[in-house]
Amino acid sequence: MHHTDVGPGDFPFRPRARTPVFYGSLDWHSCVEMHWLLVRLLRIAGDAVPASAIRKALRAQFSPVALAVEADYIAGPGRWRERPYGWGWALALIHEAWLWDDPEGPKWAAAMAPLADAITGCFLDWLPKATYPVRCGVHANSAFGLSRAPWLRAAAGGGLGDPALLEAIARKSLDWYGADMLYPGGWEPSGHDFLSPALAEAELMAQILPQGSSPGGCRSSCPGSSARARHAVHPGGRLGRQRRPDRPPARAQREPGLVLAANRGVSFRPGTRVSSSAEARRAGHADAALPHVIGDDYMVEHWLACYAVLLLS
Repeated sequence: MHHTDVGPGDFPFRPRARTPVFYGSLDWHSCVEMHWLLVRLLRIAGDAVPASAIRKALRAQFSPVALAVEADYIAGPGRWRERPYGWGWALALIHEAWLWDDPEGPKWAAAMAPLADAITGCFLDWLPKATYPVRCGVHANSAFGLSRAPWLRAAAGGGLGDPALLEAIARKSLDWYGADMLYPGGWEPSGHDFLSPALAEAELMAQILPQGSSPGGCRSSCPGSSARARHAVHPGGRLGRQRRPDRPPARAQREPGLVLAANRGVSFRPGTRVSSSAEARRAGHADAALPHVIGDDYMVEHWLACYAVLLLS
């Protein structure tokens, strides 16, 4: 809903006129996330969801003409509003479609190619200028936004994605985080967080660094490795004791999101050995957070299901 006028008449009649695919949710990136959710469910659980209804809805959304308008929008003057969170999620959506072993998946990914090119250009323009990372626990977090994008880059050898973007992300990630040691995970979370900055960084670096290595040694930099820092990995403990935190819906929705996002990060690479106690804690916190995913305030429902599926899949 946010739009800056830069001249007379610079406003759309309806939001759909400006973003004809990703409209109708609270904000652009939330709509992108929920489209990712639908494609992900088709890919991994097609028999358990109303697949025909989802296909019909997405066919109407993913038209090449509408997606070209989206590409123009994200490359326009307001592109900074989605940096890097919305950019990363859009690349994750395109990658998800490309991974789907169904004729419609690659077809949708191809239709989204102009959007992928536009976002790649945005990243390549921004990263060399970004002197410092943003380490907060909300949308502007640099590590989380970048960690969405490398999943797309992993398919670059198959004709999807731009290797130059992977190189730029890897270079900037090492510049920002490569020397981090003894991260103060015990300071997390902040009352507005829905991401753990420490775990977002660890997830990003697990994708960037060679297998078997970690920034500064995982036990030195990952907040889950010390008793003092358990607060970061196990936030929102009171969720199991009360239905809603005593905060306005816009803030109350973030606590279950933090639980889901942080506990997803207990294991960052396929095949990583995770202790049974860590798995048990993750399962317990997931049980506390998942009831908030549906049947709650719209401020929860417009995005939180996406994080639940990230955790569970």
